[in-house]
Amino acid sequence: MLRKISITVAAAALVALVGLPDNAHAQQPSVNELSKQVEALQAQLSGVLQQLETIQKQSDQTAEETTVLIEDMEDMDDRVMKPERHSALDKIRLSGSFRTQVHSIDGNLVERIDGANVQKDLVNTLFYFGATGQPPQTPDLSDVDQLIGDNYGDYLNYLNNVVSFDFIKSQLQGLQQQDPALAQQLMGLLASQPDSFIPGDSADNNMVYTNRLRIRTQADVGENVVFDGRLAMYKVWGDSTGVQVFNGQPTSINWDGTTANVPNSDILRVERAYFTWSDIMDMPLYLSVGRRPSVGGVPLNLREDEPRGGTPLGSLFNYQFDGITVGYHLNDYSTMRICYGLGFESEWGNGSEFLPSDDRLHDTWFIGFVWDILDTPNMFVQANWATAQNIGDGFNGLVVMPFDPVTGQDAPPALLRYTPSDNIGNMDLGGVVVTRNDGPFDYFASVNYSSSDPHNTTTPFGGMLSDPFDTPTSEDGYMYYLGGRYNFANGDTKAGVEFNHGSQYWFNFSTAEDDFLGPKTSVRGDVFEVYLTHTIRDRFIFKLDYVLYDYAYSGSGWILGTPKNLDDLNILAAPAYEDVGKFMLSFDARF
Repeated sequence: MLRKISITVAAAALVALVGLPDNAHAQQPSVNELSKQVEALQAQLSGVLQQLETIQKQSDQTAEETTVLIEDMEDMDDRVMKPERHSALDKIRLSGSFRTQVHSIDGNLVERIDGANVQKDLVNTLFYFGATGQPPQTPDLSDVDQLIGDNYGDYLNYLNNVVSFDFIKSQLQGLQQQDPALAQQLMGLLASQPDSFIPGDSADNNMVYTNRLRIRTQADVGENVVFDGRLAMYKVWGDSTGVQVFNGQPTSINWDGTTANVPNSDILRVERAYFTWSDIMDMPLYLSVGRRPSVGGVPLNLREDEPRGGTPLGSLFNYQFDGITVGYHLNDYSTMRICYGLGFESEWGNGSEFLPSDDRLHDTWFIGFVWDILDTPNMFVQANWATAQNIGDGFNGLVVMPFDPVTGQDAPPALLRYTPSDNIGNMDLGGVVVTRNDGPFDYFASVNYSSSDPHNTTTPFGGMLSDPFDTPTSEDGYMYYLGGRYNFANGDTKAGVEFNHGSQYWFNFSTAEDDFLGPKTSVRGDVFEVYLTHTIRDRFIFKLDYVLYDYAYSGSGWILGTPKNLDDLNILAAPAYEDVGKFMLSFDARF
Protein backbone atom coordinates (compact mmCIF):
# COMPACT_ATOMS: atom_id res chain seq x y z
CA MET A 1 0.00 0.00 0.00
CA LEU A 2 2.82 2.38 0.95
CA ARG A 3 4.65 1.50 -2.27
CA LYS A 4 1.63 2.53 -4.33
CA ILE A 5 1.35 5.85 -2.48
CA SER A 6 5.08 6.68 -2.84
CA ILE A 7 5.00 6.00 -6.58
CA THR A 8 2.01 8.27 -6.91
CA VAL A 9 3.72 11.11 -5.02
CA ALA A 10 6.94 10.79 -7.08
CA ALA A 11 4.96 10.90 -10.29
CA ALA A 12 3.23 14.05 -9.11
CA ALA A 13 6.64 15.66 -8.41
CA LEU A 14 7.90 14.84 -11.86
CA VAL A 15 4.78 16.28 -13.44
CA ALA A 16 5.42 19.46 -11.49
CA LEU A 17 8.92 19.66 -12.85
CA VAL A 18 7.99 18.88 -16.39
CA GLY A 19 5.11 21.29 -16.27
CA LEU A 20 7.27 24.35 -15.71
CA PRO A 21 6.48 27.08 -18.25
CA ASP A 22 8.50 26.91 -21.46
CA ASN A 23 9.46 30.56 -22.01
CA ALA A 24 12.22 31.13 -24.47
CA HIS A 25 12.78 34.63 -23.17
CA ALA A 26 12.78 33.57 -19.42
CA GLN A 27 16.00 33.07 -17.49
CA GLN A 28 16.95 29.36 -17.32
CA PRO A 29 17.78 27.98 -13.77
CA SER A 30 21.27 26.66 -13.19
CA VAL A 31 22.12 23.02 -12.54
CA ASN A 32 22.79 23.73 -8.88
CA GLU A 33 19.41 25.37 -8.42
CA LEU A 34 17.66 22.35 -9.99
CA SER A 35 19.58 19.95 -7.75
CA LYS A 36 18.53 21.91 -4.67
CA GLN A 37 14.85 21.83 -5.76
CA VAL A 38 14.98 18.04 -6.31
CA GLU A 39 16.58 17.53 -2.88
CA ALA A 40 13.82 19.63 -1.29
CA LEU A 41 11.15 17.55 -3.02
CA GLN A 42 12.81 14.31 -1.91
CA ALA A 43 12.86 15.56 1.68
CA GLN A 44 9.16 16.42 1.48
CA LEU A 45 8.40 12.99 -0.07
CA SER A 46 10.33 11.19 2.68
CA GLY A 47 8.31 13.04 5.32
CA VAL A 48 5.04 12.09 3.62
CA LEU A 49 6.14 8.43 3.46
CA GLN A 50 7.02 8.40 7.17
CA GLN A 51 3.59 9.84 8.01
CA LEU A 52 1.92 7.17 5.85
CA GLU A 53 3.90 4.40 7.59
CA THR A 54 2.78 5.73 10.97
CA ILE A 55 -0.86 5.78 9.82
CA GLN A 56 -0.55 2.20 8.47
CA LYS A 57 0.89 0.93 11.78
CA GLN A 58 -1.93 2.61 13.69
CA SER A 59 -4.48 1.04 11.29
CA ASP A 60 -2.99 -2.45 11.76
CA GLN A 61 -3.02 -2.03 15.52
CA THR A 62 -6.65 -0.86 15.43
CA ALA A 63 -7.68 -3.87 13.29
CA GLU A 64 -5.89 -6.24 15.69
CA GLU A 65 -7.57 -4.62 18.68
CA THR A 66 -10.94 -4.83 16.87
CA THR A 67 -10.44 -8.55 16.17
CA VAL A 68 -9.57 -9.24 19.80
CA LEU A 69 -12.61 -7.24 20.92
CA ILE A 70 -14.91 -9.21 18.60
CA GLU A 71 -13.49 -12.51 19.89
CA ASP A 72 -13.99 -11.37 23.49
CA MET A 73 -17.59 -10.38 22.73
CA GLU A 74 -18.33 -13.74 21.06
CA ASP A 75 -16.80 -15.61 24.00
CA MET A 76 -18.85 -13.53 26.45
CA ASP A 77 -21.99 -14.17 24.35
CA ASP A 78 -21.36 -17.93 24.46
CA ARG A 79 -20.86 -17.82 28.21
CA VAL A 80 -24.05 -15.82 28.70
CA MET A 81 -26.15 -17.86 26.25
CA LYS A 82 -25.19 -21.26 27.68
CA PRO A 83 -26.97 -20.83 31.01
CA GLU A 84 -29.87 -19.04 29.32
CA ARG A 85 -30.26 -21.86 26.79
CA HIS A 86 -29.81 -24.47 29.49
CA SER A 87 -32.38 -22.69 31.65
CA ALA A 88 -34.87 -22.63 28.77
CA LEU A 89 -34.33 -26.30 28.00
CA ASP A 90 -34.72 -27.17 31.67
CA LYS A 91 -38.29 -25.88 31.43
CA ILE A 92 -39.12 -28.39 28.65
CA ARG A 93 -38.18 -32.03 29.21
CA LEU A 94 -38.41 -34.49 26.34
CA SER A 95 -38.46 -38.27 26.53
CA GLY A 96 -40.03 -41.07 24.55
CA SER A 97 -39.70 -44.49 22.99
CA PHE A 98 -39.64 -46.23 19.65
CA ARG A 99 -40.90 -49.81 19.52
CA THR A 100 -40.94 -52.36 16.72
CA GLN A 101 -42.99 -55.53 17.14
CA VAL A 102 -43.50 -58.63 15.02
CA HIS A 103 -46.57 -60.81 15.67
CA SER A 104 -47.44 -64.30 14.52
CA ILE A 105 -51.15 -65.09 14.91
CA ASP A 106 -52.75 -68.54 14.77
CA GLY A 107 -56.54 -68.20 15.17
CA ASN A 108 -59.71 -70.18 14.64
CA LEU A 109 -63.09 -68.68 13.76
CA VAL A 110 -66.33 -70.30 14.96
CA GLU A 111 -68.93 -71.56 12.55
CA ARG A 112 -71.87 -69.21 12.44
CA ILE A 113 -75.04 -68.13 10.72
CA ASP A 114 -74.30 -64.90 8.86
CA GLY A 115 -76.39 -62.25 10.60
CA ALA A 116 -76.07 -59.83 7.68
CA ASN A 117 -77.47 -62.42 5.26
CA VAL A 118 -80.32 -63.26 7.64
CA GLN A 119 -81.09 -59.53 7.86
CA LYS A 120 -81.14 -59.28 4.06
CA ASP A 121 -83.50 -62.28 3.78
CA LEU A 122 -85.75 -60.75 6.45
CA VAL A 123 -85.96 -57.44 4.57
CA ASN A 124 -86.73 -59.31 1.33
CA THR A 125 -89.35 -61.48 3.06
CA LEU A 126 -91.10 -58.40 4.44
CA PHE A 127 -91.26 -57.05 0.87
CA TYR A 128 -92.79 -60.35 -0.26
CA PHE A 129 -95.21 -60.36 2.67
CA GLY A 130 -96.33 -56.81 1.90
CA ALA A 131 -96.96 -57.66 -1.75
CA THR A 132 -98.69 -61.05 -1.26
CA GLY A 133 -100.05 -60.90 2.29
CA GLN A 134 -98.47 -64.25 3.14
CA PRO A 135 -95.09 -65.68 4.20
CA PRO A 136 -92.78 -67.36 1.68
CA GLN A 137 -94.08 -70.65 0.29
CA THR A 138 -90.76 -72.21 -0.73
CA PRO A 139 -88.10 -73.44 1.74
CA ASP A 140 -85.28 -71.89 -0.30
CA LEU A 141 -87.04 -68.49 -0.63
CA SER A 142 -87.04 -68.85 -4.42
CA ASP A 143 -90.53 -67.34 -4.60
CA VAL A 144 -89.21 -64.26 -2.78
CA ASP A 145 -86.34 -63.94 -5.27
CA GLN A 146 -88.78 -64.38 -8.17
CA LEU A 147 -91.07 -61.63 -6.91
CA ILE A 148 -88.13 -59.24 -6.46
CA GLY A 149 -86.88 -59.98 -9.96
CA ASP A 150 -90.31 -59.33 -11.48
CA ASN A 151 -90.77 -56.09 -9.53
CA TYR A 152 -87.23 -54.80 -9.18
CA GLY A 153 -88.14 -51.12 -9.53
CA ASP A 154 -90.64 -51.37 -6.68
CA TYR A 155 -88.06 -53.32 -4.66
CA LEU A 156 -85.46 -50.56 -5.05
CA ASN A 157 -88.01 -47.97 -3.97
CA TYR A 158 -88.80 -50.17 -0.97
CA LEU A 159 -85.11 -50.38 0.02
CA ASN A 160 -84.43 -46.69 -0.45
CA ASN A 161 -87.60 -45.12 0.91
CA VAL A 162 -89.39 -47.61 3.16
CA VAL A 163 -86.84 -49.82 4.90
CA SER A 164 -85.42 -48.57 8.18
CA PHE A 165 -84.48 -50.30 11.38
CA ASP A 166 -87.65 -49.01 13.08
CA PHE A 167 -89.76 -50.33 10.18
CA ILE A 168 -88.20 -53.81 10.37
CA LYS A 169 -88.50 -53.91 14.14
CA SER A 170 -92.17 -52.83 14.16
CA GLN A 171 -93.08 -55.37 11.44
CA LEU A 172 -91.37 -58.22 13.25
CA GLN A 173 -92.81 -57.26 16.65
CA GLY A 174 -96.28 -56.99 15.11
CA LEU A 175 -95.95 -60.50 13.68
CA GLN A 176 -94.71 -61.82 17.03
CA GLN A 177 -97.75 -60.35 18.77
CA GLN A 178 -100.26 -61.61 16.18
CA ASP A 179 -98.83 -65.09 15.64
CA PRO A 180 -95.79 -65.96 17.80
CA ALA A 181 -95.53 -69.45 16.29
CA LEU A 182 -95.44 -68.08 12.74
CA ALA A 183 -92.83 -65.48 13.72
CA GLN A 184 -90.64 -68.18 15.25
CA GLN A 185 -91.12 -70.39 12.20
CA LEU A 186 -90.17 -67.53 9.89
CA MET A 187 -86.97 -66.71 11.78
CA GLY A 188 -86.08 -70.41 11.80
CA LEU A 189 -86.59 -70.54 8.03
CA LEU A 190 -84.36 -67.50 7.47
CA ALA A 191 -81.63 -68.85 9.72
CA SER A 192 -81.63 -72.22 7.98
CA GLN A 193 -80.82 -70.93 4.51
CA PRO A 194 -77.73 -72.68 3.14
CA ASP A 195 -76.13 -69.44 1.95
CA SER A 196 -76.31 -68.07 5.51
CA PHE A 197 -74.21 -70.83 7.05
CA ILE A 198 -70.51 -70.02 7.34
CA PRO A 199 -68.30 -72.91 8.49
CA GLY A 200 -65.50 -72.46 10.96
CA ASP A 201 -62.20 -71.41 9.48
CA SER A 202 -58.65 -70.46 10.36
CA ALA A 203 -57.58 -66.85 10.79
CA ASP A 204 -53.80 -66.93 10.61
CA ASN A 205 -51.30 -64.17 10.00
CA ASN A 206 -47.82 -65.64 9.98
CA MET A 207 -46.06 -62.31 10.22
CA VAL A 208 -47.32 -58.79 10.85
CA TYR A 209 -45.06 -55.91 11.90
CA THR A 210 -45.84 -52.69 13.77
CA ASN A 211 -43.97 -49.49 14.65
CA ARG A 212 -44.89 -47.24 17.56
CA LEU A 213 -43.31 -43.88 18.36
CA ARG A 214 -44.07 -41.96 21.55
CA ILE A 215 -42.75 -38.50 22.42
CA ARG A 216 -43.43 -37.13 25.88
CA THR A 217 -43.18 -33.40 26.67
CA GLN A 218 -43.14 -32.02 30.21
CA ALA A 219 -42.78 -28.40 31.24
CA ASP A 220 -42.83 -26.27 34.38
CA VAL A 221 -45.38 -23.60 33.55
CA GLY A 222 -45.20 -21.67 36.79
CA GLU A 223 -45.17 -22.17 40.50
CA ASN A 224 -47.05 -25.44 41.23
CA VAL A 225 -48.29 -25.64 37.62
CA VAL A 226 -46.92 -28.23 35.20
CA PHE A 227 -47.80 -29.44 31.72
CA ASP A 228 -47.57 -33.06 30.59
CA GLY A 229 -48.27 -34.38 27.10
CA ARG A 230 -47.55 -37.36 24.89
CA LEU A 231 -47.68 -37.68 21.12
CA ALA A 232 -47.90 -41.10 19.53
CA MET A 233 -47.65 -42.70 16.11
CA TYR A 234 -48.67 -46.37 15.81
CA LYS A 235 -48.91 -48.19 12.49
CA VAL A 236 -48.78 -51.55 10.80
CA TRP A 237 -46.01 -51.88 8.26
CA GLY A 238 -47.36 -51.12 4.81
CA ASP A 239 -50.52 -49.31 5.92
CA SER A 240 -51.08 -45.64 6.77
CA THR A 241 -54.73 -45.26 5.79
CA GLY A 242 -55.87 -44.71 9.37
CA VAL A 243 -59.10 -46.63 8.71
CA GLN A 244 -59.87 -50.35 8.82
CA VAL A 245 -62.55 -52.51 7.23
CA PHE A 246 -64.87 -53.66 10.01
CA ASN A 247 -64.03 -57.24 11.01
CA GLY A 248 -66.09 -57.74 14.15
CA GLN A 249 -63.44 -56.56 16.60
CA PRO A 250 -64.10 -53.29 18.47
CA THR A 251 -60.57 -52.19 17.56
CA SER A 252 -61.44 -52.20 13.84
CA ILE A 253 -63.34 -48.91 14.24
CA ASN A 254 -61.19 -45.81 14.62
CA TRP A 255 -62.79 -44.37 17.77
CA ASP A 256 -61.82 -41.05 19.37
CA GLY A 257 -60.44 -42.98 22.34
CA THR A 258 -58.16 -45.32 20.37
CA THR A 259 -56.42 -43.15 17.75
CA ALA A 260 -52.97 -43.33 19.38
CA ASN A 261 -53.06 -46.81 20.92
CA VAL A 262 -54.49 -49.02 18.16
CA PRO A 263 -52.45 -49.29 14.91
CA ASN A 264 -53.64 -46.37 12.84
CA SER A 265 -51.28 -44.52 10.49
CA ASP A 266 -48.00 -42.62 10.32
CA ILE A 267 -49.67 -39.49 11.74
CA LEU A 268 -48.33 -38.26 15.08
CA ARG A 269 -51.41 -37.81 17.28
CA VAL A 270 -52.05 -36.31 20.71
CA GLU A 271 -52.64 -39.17 23.10
CA ARG A 272 -52.57 -37.06 26.25
CA ALA A 273 -52.13 -33.36 27.02
CA TYR A 274 -53.06 -31.75 30.34
CA PHE A 275 -51.98 -29.29 33.00
CA THR A 276 -51.84 -29.97 36.72
CA TRP A 277 -52.14 -27.23 39.34
CA SER A 278 -50.93 -28.45 42.73
CA ASP A 279 -50.95 -27.19 46.32
CA ILE A 280 -54.05 -25.11 45.75
CA MET A 281 -54.61 -22.72 48.67
CA ASP A 282 -51.55 -24.28 50.35
CA MET A 283 -53.42 -27.55 50.72
CA PRO A 284 -52.51 -31.00 49.31
CA LEU A 285 -55.17 -30.41 46.66
CA TYR A 286 -54.68 -30.45 42.90
CA LEU A 287 -56.63 -29.84 39.71
CA SER A 288 -55.80 -31.46 36.38
CA VAL A 289 -57.60 -30.74 33.08
CA GLY A 290 -57.13 -31.96 29.52
CA ARG A 291 -56.77 -35.19 27.57
CA ARG A 292 -56.23 -37.58 30.42
CA PRO A 293 -53.48 -40.13 31.18
CA SER A 294 -55.92 -43.03 31.02
CA VAL A 295 -54.06 -45.94 29.40
CA GLY A 296 -51.47 -48.33 30.81
CA GLY A 297 -52.72 -48.30 34.40
CA VAL A 298 -51.84 -50.85 37.07
CA PRO A 299 -51.39 -53.82 36.71
CA LEU A 300 -50.98 -53.81 32.89
CA ASN A 301 -47.73 -51.84 33.11
CA LEU A 302 -45.99 -54.78 34.80
CA ARG A 303 -45.82 -56.96 31.68
CA GLU A 304 -44.43 -54.02 29.68
CA ASP A 305 -41.69 -53.42 32.26
CA GLU A 306 -42.83 -49.81 32.50
CA PRO A 307 -43.87 -47.46 35.31
CA ARG A 308 -47.57 -46.86 35.88
CA GLY A 309 -48.86 -45.18 32.73
CA GLY A 310 -52.48 -44.31 33.56
CA THR A 311 -54.40 -43.06 36.57
CA PRO A 312 -57.38 -45.48 36.56
CA LEU A 313 -57.26 -49.22 37.13
CA GLY A 314 -55.94 -50.81 33.92
CA SER A 315 -58.43 -53.67 34.04
CA LEU A 316 -61.38 -51.20 33.95
CA PHE A 317 -60.21 -48.33 31.72
CA ASN A 318 -57.85 -48.22 28.78
CA TYR A 319 -59.44 -45.54 26.66
CA GLN A 320 -58.30 -42.00 25.77
CA PHE A 321 -60.75 -39.34 26.93
CA ASP A 322 -60.96 -35.64 27.72
CA GLY A 323 -61.82 -34.66 31.25
CA ILE A 324 -61.06 -33.23 34.68
CA THR A 325 -59.48 -34.70 37.81
CA VAL A 326 -59.58 -33.20 41.28
CA GLY A 327 -57.23 -34.97 43.69
CA TYR A 328 -56.35 -34.76 47.36
CA HIS A 329 -53.23 -36.28 48.93
CA LEU A 330 -54.47 -37.77 52.18
CA ASN A 331 -50.86 -38.42 53.21
CA ASP A 332 -47.54 -39.37 51.64
CA TYR A 333 -48.82 -42.74 50.44
CA SER A 334 -52.54 -42.26 49.76
CA THR A 335 -54.40 -40.10 47.21
CA MET A 336 -58.11 -39.71 46.52
CA ARG A 337 -59.37 -38.47 43.14
CA ILE A 338 -62.70 -37.55 41.56
CA CYS A 339 -62.61 -37.83 37.76
CA TYR A 340 -65.04 -36.56 35.15
CA GLY A 341 -64.84 -37.31 31.43
CA LEU A 342 -66.78 -36.82 28.22
CA GLY A 343 -66.91 -39.66 25.69
CA PHE A 344 -69.37 -38.23 23.18
CA GLU A 345 -70.40 -34.62 22.52
CA SER A 346 -73.85 -34.92 20.98
CA GLU A 347 -74.40 -31.32 19.88
CA TRP A 348 -71.27 -30.79 17.79
CA GLY A 349 -70.43 -32.22 14.39
CA ASN A 350 -73.21 -34.82 14.30
CA GLY A 351 -75.94 -33.00 12.38
CA SER A 352 -78.20 -32.85 15.42
CA GLU A 353 -79.64 -29.59 14.09
CA PHE A 354 -81.60 -31.60 11.50
CA LEU A 355 -83.45 -33.50 14.24
CA PRO A 356 -86.33 -32.38 16.46
CA SER A 357 -85.03 -31.46 19.90
CA ASP A 358 -86.78 -34.46 21.51
CA ASP A 359 -84.97 -36.85 19.15
CA ARG A 360 -81.46 -35.55 19.75
CA LEU A 361 -78.97 -37.66 21.64
CA HIS A 362 -77.56 -36.80 25.05
CA ASP A 363 -73.85 -36.45 25.81
CA THR A 364 -72.10 -39.59 26.99
CA TRP A 365 -70.24 -38.77 30.19
CA PHE A 366 -68.89 -40.49 33.25
CA ILE A 367 -67.76 -39.74 36.76
CA GLY A 368 -65.60 -41.91 38.96
CA PHE A 369 -63.52 -42.23 42.09
CA VAL A 370 -59.91 -43.40 41.97
CA TRP A 371 -58.37 -44.06 45.37
CA ASP A 372 -54.73 -45.02 45.73
CA ILE A 373 -55.24 -46.54 49.16
CA LEU A 374 -51.59 -47.46 49.62
CA ASP A 375 -48.70 -46.48 47.36
CA THR A 376 -45.30 -47.55 48.70
CA PRO A 377 -42.20 -49.00 46.98
CA ASN A 378 -43.22 -52.54 47.95
CA MET A 379 -47.01 -52.44 47.82
CA PHE A 380 -49.74 -50.71 45.86
CA VAL A 381 -53.48 -50.93 46.55
CA GLN A 382 -56.05 -49.11 44.41
CA ALA A 383 -59.86 -49.07 44.30
CA ASN A 384 -61.96 -47.65 41.45
CA TRP A 385 -65.65 -47.00 40.98
CA ALA A 386 -67.22 -45.24 38.00
CA THR A 387 -70.54 -44.80 36.26
CA ALA A 388 -70.93 -44.07 32.55
CA GLN A 389 -74.20 -42.33 31.66
CA ASN A 390 -76.17 -42.06 28.40
CA ILE A 391 -73.92 -44.48 26.55
CA GLY A 392 -74.63 -44.59 22.83
CA ASP A 393 -74.41 -47.47 20.39
CA GLY A 394 -70.77 -46.54 19.87
CA PHE A 395 -68.74 -43.34 19.75
CA ASN A 396 -67.78 -41.05 16.91
CA GLY A 397 -65.38 -42.85 14.62
CA LEU A 398 -64.29 -43.84 11.13
CA VAL A 399 -64.71 -47.26 9.51
CA VAL A 400 -65.33 -49.04 6.23
CA MET A 401 -68.42 -51.22 6.60
CA PRO A 402 -68.58 -54.25 4.26
CA PHE A 403 -72.38 -54.47 4.61
CA ASP A 404 -75.39 -52.29 5.40
CA PRO A 405 -76.42 -53.20 8.97
CA VAL A 406 -80.06 -52.23 8.27
CA THR A 407 -80.72 -54.00 4.97
CA GLY A 408 -77.98 -56.63 5.14
CA GLN A 409 -76.99 -55.75 1.58
CA ASP A 410 -73.34 -55.70 0.58
CA ALA A 411 -71.95 -52.18 0.82
CA PRO A 412 -69.34 -50.61 -1.46
CA PRO A 413 -65.97 -50.05 0.26
CA ALA A 414 -66.54 -46.44 1.27
CA LEU A 415 -65.29 -44.49 4.28
CA LEU A 416 -68.05 -43.95 6.83
CA ARG A 417 -68.20 -41.49 9.69
CA TYR A 418 -69.82 -43.60 12.38
CA THR A 419 -72.06 -41.59 14.69
CA PRO A 420 -74.18 -43.06 17.50
CA SER A 421 -77.85 -43.37 16.64
CA ASP A 422 -79.32 -43.62 20.14
CA ASN A 423 -78.53 -43.62 23.85
CA ILE A 424 -78.84 -47.22 25.03
CA GLY A 425 -78.27 -46.99 28.80
CA ASN A 426 -75.81 -46.65 31.66
CA MET A 427 -73.00 -48.81 33.00
CA ASP A 428 -71.42 -49.05 36.47
CA LEU A 429 -67.89 -50.36 36.92
CA GLY A 430 -65.81 -51.17 39.99
CA GLY A 431 -62.53 -52.85 40.77
CA VAL A 432 -59.66 -53.38 43.19
CA VAL A 433 -56.03 -54.24 42.54
CA VAL A 434 -53.24 -55.23 44.94
CA THR A 435 -49.61 -55.44 43.80
CA ARG A 436 -46.60 -56.43 45.90
CA ASN A 437 -42.87 -56.75 45.58
CA ASP A 438 -41.16 -59.34 47.77
CA GLY A 439 -37.50 -59.82 46.96
CA PRO A 440 -37.18 -60.95 43.33
CA PHE A 441 -40.94 -61.43 42.95
CA ASP A 442 -43.63 -58.99 41.78
CA TYR A 443 -47.23 -60.20 41.83
CA PHE A 444 -50.77 -58.86 41.71
CA ALA A 445 -54.44 -59.74 41.96
CA SER A 446 -57.38 -57.74 40.62
CA VAL A 447 -61.14 -58.25 40.93
CA ASN A 448 -63.55 -56.26 38.73
CA TYR A 449 -67.31 -55.87 38.36
CA SER A 450 -69.71 -54.40 35.78
CA SER A 451 -73.46 -53.80 35.95
CA SER A 452 -75.66 -52.59 33.09
CA ASP A 453 -78.70 -50.33 33.37
CA PRO A 454 -80.17 -50.42 29.82
CA HIS A 455 -82.77 -48.22 28.21
CA ASN A 456 -85.57 -49.99 26.38
CA THR A 457 -83.79 -49.15 23.13
CA THR A 458 -82.11 -51.20 20.45
CA THR A 459 -80.33 -50.26 17.22
CA PRO A 460 -79.24 -52.19 14.09
CA PHE A 461 -76.23 -53.49 16.04
CA GLY A 462 -78.28 -54.27 19.14
CA GLY A 463 -79.07 -52.79 22.50
CA MET A 464 -77.05 -52.79 25.70
CA LEU A 465 -75.95 -56.45 25.96
CA SER A 466 -78.96 -57.47 23.86
CA ASP A 467 -79.75 -58.27 20.22
CA PRO A 468 -81.54 -55.82 17.89
CA PHE A 469 -85.02 -57.35 18.23
CA ASP A 470 -84.81 -58.28 21.94
CA THR A 471 -85.80 -56.35 25.04
CA PRO A 472 -82.68 -55.32 27.00
CA THR A 473 -82.39 -56.41 30.63
CA SER A 474 -79.93 -55.47 33.36
CA GLU A 475 -76.93 -57.80 33.47
CA ASP A 476 -73.96 -58.19 35.82
CA GLY A 477 -70.47 -59.27 34.84
CA TYR A 478 -67.14 -59.89 36.53
CA MET A 479 -63.48 -60.40 35.69
CA TYR A 480 -60.52 -61.47 37.78
CA TYR A 481 -56.92 -60.98 36.79
CA LEU A 482 -53.83 -62.58 38.39
CA GLY A 483 -50.14 -62.38 37.57
CA GLY A 484 -46.58 -62.61 38.78
CA ARG A 485 -43.07 -61.77 37.60
CA TYR A 486 -39.63 -63.02 38.62
CA ASN A 487 -36.73 -60.55 38.46
CA PHE A 488 -33.42 -62.30 37.80
CA ALA A 489 -30.33 -61.44 39.84
CA ASN A 490 -28.65 -59.70 36.90
CA GLY A 491 -31.28 -56.96 37.15
CA ASP A 492 -31.87 -57.04 33.40
CA THR A 493 -34.01 -60.13 32.82
CA LYS A 494 -37.61 -60.62 33.97
CA ALA A 495 -40.08 -63.45 33.32
CA GLY A 496 -43.80 -63.32 34.02
CA VAL A 497 -47.08 -65.17 33.74
CA GLU A 498 -50.64 -63.78 33.78
CA PHE A 499 -54.19 -65.12 33.67
CA ASN A 500 -57.56 -63.42 33.44
CA HIS A 501 -61.14 -64.69 33.20
CA GLY A 502 -64.22 -62.75 32.14
CA SER A 503 -67.84 -63.83 32.57
CA GLN A 504 -70.58 -63.86 29.93
CA TYR A 505 -71.78 -60.28 30.50
CA TRP A 506 -68.43 -58.75 31.50
CA PHE A 507 -67.68 -55.35 29.95
CA ASN A 508 -64.98 -52.72 30.40
CA PHE A 509 -63.73 -49.67 28.48
CA SER A 510 -60.46 -51.18 27.26
CA THR A 511 -60.41 -50.66 23.47
CA ALA A 512 -57.11 -48.72 23.67
CA GLU A 513 -55.34 -51.47 25.59
CA ASP A 514 -51.87 -52.31 24.27
CA ASP A 515 -52.82 -55.66 22.69
CA PHE A 516 -52.44 -55.88 18.94
CA LEU A 517 -55.18 -58.47 18.38
CA GLY A 518 -57.69 -57.07 20.85
CA PRO A 519 -57.82 -56.08 24.54
CA LYS A 520 -57.24 -59.19 26.62
CA THR A 521 -58.95 -57.76 29.72
CA SER A 522 -62.25 -57.54 27.81
CA VAL A 523 -62.31 -61.25 26.87
CA ARG A 524 -65.39 -63.23 27.88
CA GLY A 525 -63.48 -66.40 28.55
CA ASP A 526 -59.88 -67.12 29.56
CA VAL A 527 -56.56 -65.56 28.61
CA PHE A 528 -53.13 -67.00 29.44
CA GLU A 529 -49.92 -65.02 28.92
CA VAL A 530 -46.21 -65.74 29.46
CA TYR A 531 -43.44 -63.27 28.67
CA LEU A 532 -39.76 -62.54 29.02
CA THR A 533 -38.15 -59.08 28.98
CA HIS A 534 -34.43 -58.36 28.87
CA THR A 535 -32.64 -55.02 29.00
CA ILE A 536 -29.94 -55.29 26.33
CA ARG A 537 -28.59 -51.82 27.05
CA ASP A 538 -29.60 -49.14 29.54
CA ARG A 539 -32.92 -48.34 27.88
CA PHE A 540 -33.01 -50.83 25.01
CA ILE A 541 -35.41 -53.63 25.89
CA PHE A 542 -36.17 -56.93 24.19
CA LYS A 543 -39.44 -58.78 24.83
CA LEU A 544 -40.73 -62.22 23.87
CA ASP A 545 -44.41 -62.88 24.58
CA TYR A 546 -47.08 -65.52 24.01
CA VAL A 547 -50.80 -64.97 24.62
CA LEU A 548 -53.55 -67.59 24.31
CA TYR A 549 -57.10 -66.27 23.98
CA ASP A 550 -59.80 -68.84 24.71
CA TYR A 551 -63.18 -67.21 24.01
CA ALA A 552 -66.29 -68.67 25.67
CA TYR A 553 -68.88 -66.07 24.58
CA SER A 554 -69.29 -63.78 21.59
CA GLY A 555 -68.91 -60.02 21.54
CA SER A 556 -65.88 -59.56 23.79
CA GLY A 557 -65.25 -55.84 24.14
CA TRP A 558 -68.69 -54.94 22.75
CA ILE A 559 -71.50 -53.38 24.76
CA LEU A 560 -73.91 -54.18 21.90
CA GLY A 561 -75.48 -57.58 21.30
CA THR A 562 -76.26 -60.58 23.49
CA PRO A 563 -73.11 -62.55 24.40
CA LYS A 564 -73.73 -66.06 23.00
CA ASN A 565 -72.17 -69.36 24.01
CA LEU A 566 -69.66 -70.15 21.27
CA ASP A 567 -70.21 -73.89 21.68
CA ASP A 568 -73.58 -73.34 19.95
CA LEU A 569 -74.35 -72.37 16.36
CA ASN A 570 -75.37 -68.70 16.57
CA ILE A 571 -76.52 -65.86 14.36
CA LEU A 572 -73.55 -63.48 14.36
CA ALA A 573 -73.17 -60.37 12.23
CA ALA A 574 -69.37 -60.67 11.95
CA PRO A 575 -66.64 -63.28 12.32
CA ALA A 576 -65.88 -64.36 15.88
CA TYR A 577 -62.78 -65.99 17.27
CA GLU A 578 -63.01 -69.29 19.09
CA ASP A 579 -59.37 -69.26 20.16
CA VAL A 580 -56.19 -67.45 19.17
CA GLY A 581 -52.53 -68.01 19.90
CA LYS A 582 -50.22 -65.03 19.37
CA PHE A 583 -46.43 -64.94 19.52
CA MET A 584 -44.81 -61.52 19.74
CA LEU A 585 -41.22 -60.30 19.63
CA SER A 586 -40.34 -56.66 20.19
CA PHE A 587 -37.47 -54.20 20.58
CA ASP A 588 -38.17 -51.01 22.52
CA ALA A 589 -35.70 -48.10 22.47
CA ARG A 590 -36.53 -45.66 25.25
CA PHE A 591 -34.94 -42.23 25.40
